[in-house]
Amino acid sequence: MSEEGDSIRIEELELSVRIGVPDEERAKPQRLTISISMWPEGGIHDLDDELDRTINYAAVCQEVKACAFGRADRLIETMAEAIASHLLATFPLVRVHVEVRKFILSEVKHVAVLITRERQASASV
Repeated sequence: MSEEGDSIRIEELELSVRIGVPDEERAKPQRLTISISMWPEGGIHDLDDELDRTINYAAVCQEVKACAFGRADRLIETMAEAIASHLLATFPLVRVHVEVRKFILSEVKHVAVLITRERQASASV
């Protein structure tokens, strides 16, 4: 599937969560930002200006927060995978990009993980 088409983007949702490899890193919450691109199942060309015909991005933000706050991951890679899986299971999406940024190293602006996942086609019987 190409990267083109109708998409919705949420840029740098800020969270404060416990994450990290060493225990001392997880001892207090750290700032992360989550950016998400979503490709809705039906595109966005026939919405007729109706919220219930698109992806409610406020609901997406709430789901991302709930997913992230309920976890105790060591790796941002694991968190990105969990968020992508949760969004695909919760919303009518065909594809999602999730970028998780962590601001942990003083000599760099941030470290980031970017993953792309697609909804798996249902097997027919």
